Amino acid sequence: MGTGAGTSLTAHQLIGLLVDPGGFRSWDEPPAGPLADPGYRASLDRARERTGLDEAVLTGLGLIDGRPVALVASEFRFLGGSIGVATAEQITRAVERATAERLPLLALPVSGGTRMQEGSAAFLCMLRITAAVQAHRAAGLPYLTYLRNPTMGGVFASWGTLGQLVFAEPGARLGFLGPRVYEELRGVELPADVQRAETLAERGLVDAVVPPQELRELLRRTLAVLGTTPPPHPDAAHAGTGVAHVEEVEADEHPDAWDSVRRTRRPDRPGTRELLRRTAEELVLLDAPGGRGGALVRALAVLGGRPVLVVGQQRQSPEHERPFTAADLRAVRRSARLAEQLGLPLVTVVDTAGAELSAQAELDGIAVEIAHCLTTLLALRTPVLAVLLGQGSGGGALALLPADRVLAAGHAWLAPLPPEGASAIVHRDGEHAAELARAQGIGAHQLAEVGLVDQVVPELPDAAEEPKAFCARMGAAIGTALDTLAATGETDRLAARAARHRRLGDARRGDTSGL
Repeated sequence: MGTGAGTSLTAHQLIGLLVDPGGFRSWDEPPAGPLADPGYRASLDRARERTGLDEAVLTGLGLIDGRPVALVASEFRFLGGSIGVATAEQITRAVERATAERLPLLALPVSGGTRMQEGSAAFLCMLRITAAVQAHRAAGLPYLTYLRNPTMGGVFASWGTLGQLVFAEPGARLGFLGPRVYEELRGVELPADVQRAETLAERGLVDAVVPPQELRELLRRTLAVLGTTPPPHPDAAHAGTGVAHVEEVEADEHPDAWDSVRRTRRPDRPGTRELLRRTAEELVLLDAPGGRGGALVRALAVLGGRPVLVVGQQRQSPEHERPFTAADLRAVRRSARLAEQLGLPLVTVVDTAGAELSAQAELDGIAVEIAHCLTTLLALRTPVLAVLLGQGSGGGALALLPADRVLAAGHAWLAPLPPEGASAIVHRDGEHAAELARAQGIGAHQLAEVGLVDQVVPELPDAAEEPKAFCARMGAAIGTALDTLAATGETDRLAARAARHRRLGDARRGDTSGL
């Protein structure tokens, strides 16, 4: 799309695509007070006549699949969707009303930024809107944004990008400084792709790029997850004994570690996406663009009847290899904070051959990002459940493992390096990989013995041979674990988490879970 004309849909047209027929009621009132400048007043009169709106925004209550949602939609045909003092007041009142009525809030900005005719007064009103949005989020209410073409300046740098989930229109220009201003100030053109929605999605700044015609279904599923009422907490006395439980594997209770390593590398082994698609009652994939590709999976889901936020590693096929990067780790931390804001359990899924090893990764601070992931998950106040699904290699795996409980597939493993790498260090060659895999205690059952794993979910003989049955077993185990965590008060759960991690690695640990 071109950046001059803006999005092709008006505010009314977009809302019409999203809400149920007849399901929108406006909250807007005419702005008060005439303006002194006759030229500006004439511009406003023309904009009102052209759009049928009093200001550059339309607010109100809508129904999406019967669910009430507060809506704030910009109108680009009204002075480029710019934000003046009256516009800001209209937005702020809508946000405050959504908070008072405990409604989820959907913002649909399209704007060149602050209205230049009103100068600093309009610019400072971004603080007013942001404060209202922050209060809405602090109340534990969902705030979703859909960035349209273009969303620029102070709108992009404040309430436009503060959504707990940020979606964007394909091809939209999104950025702080407009291309004409950039060229005037810097003397060179801004590269066209820098401010494209798809570019921001690749860097984890946008959760999904979605055509307007597909937005209603995405919102329906998102609101279905966020509006799911969890089942009653199970009786704590029956939710779990707190003792690590290892299920029996029919063929071999302790699989050979090297055999397990090779089995987890099978290209047809179920990964994070397949596990979610087979087990989730509701699923909203957030990894961009379009929920495909990449080494990181982010999703809202209903698992075992409970709404959760999922971050997981996706094993890469030989034809589509992308390592687990520092940007992925930053997205993990953002997801963890989102789970806490929304009061959702966080489920992490570990299945990686390791984090990116490159000069660029060092410059990107990948080791620092691993450290920050560890501290973020350890301090998270919402329940955390980790699933060791397959490969667990190095710091990339460790970053997702701090949790209240850990489940592991029967052939899953965890090691500081892949066995070939460990062999290169110890023996200066890769020929002793099998020997080291067996000696290091990297298998799921050995990990249970030292307190890292609470339950081993069997594979008969491995997940690739029985994907449907394995995913069903793992899904049931996840549901039971979430029930157990839900039955435990926050203070007790956080104390148990601290005790668990204090004792990790001690084969004499006894009960470390406390759950």
